[in-house]
Amino acid sequence: MKRFHIALAVKDLTASIADYSRRLGGKPGAVVPGKYAMWRTDTLNFSINEIPERAGQLRHLGFECDEAQGFSSEIDANGIEWELFSPVAQDDKIVEIYGASVV
Repeated sequence: MKRFHIALAVKDLTASIADYSRRLGGKPGAVVPGKYAMWRTDTLNFSINEIPERAGQLRHLGFECDEAQGFSSEIDANGIEWELFSPVAQDDKIVEIYGASVV
């Protein structure tokens, strides 16, 4: 399976979790309080980070792919970061960067 990945900065994680849970039709699969939340749907991997000074800005794009080996990142011709990762590699990266998820 391959999911498109979008990562945004948000002003308030708690308010954003409520908003995006409504929009995506479900609760996030990972939450690190005050820092991070991530949803996986059939076609989308959507994550948010609480970074008030960058609220509403794109952090990066990418793909979650079951066949991907590990976690990689590159910058495109427009300066946008693109990541490629397996679900397991992303789960490991979440813990490495933000700490353990409470969900």
